[in-house]
Amino acid sequence: MSLSHDDVERIIRLLEASPFDELHLELEGMKLDLRRRGAAASVPPAPDAASLLPDAASLVRAPAAATGKAPAPAAACPPPGQGCVDVRAPMLGTFFHAPKPGADPFVSVGSQVEPETVIGIVEVMKLMNSVAAGVRGEVVEILAPDAQLVEYDQVLVRVRPL
Repeated sequence: MSLSHDDVERIIRLLEASPFDELHLELEGMKLDLRRRGAAASVPPAPDAASLLPDAASLVRAPAAATGKAPAPAAACPPPGQGCVDVRAPMLGTFFHAPKPGADPFVSVGSQVEPETVIGIVEVMKLMNSVAAGVRGEVVEILAPDAQLVEYDQVLVRVRPL
């Protein structure tokens, strides 16, 4: 199966009308990679599914206090609508704090962000979608857990505008 020029133009129009930043298509030896202008140029590939599965020993987890991995504490920030801005999931998918397993997170509590700063990635069907802060400010709370399913419009991060 090959793609005609008209097919490629139709795919480009579909990407432009969609909420996605990138499209990666492979068909019988042919690869097509499309990226919107302004989209993050170096979105990492999806982590291997096997690397996301817990091993049998980790299925029984200790309480968060014992493991030292307690959720990030909330900084003093008024409720949403009274000073802080909620950065929400643009779509349903798996939210990742970092570009790859074991890497430093895009942001952490206390990080200064600009509107275009990537705060995380939402993966949908092996397509990685970067999520930008959308506001200049300081990250005061990270609400979405790493490598977990998030719903459309779920609050991922809370930012205090500067």
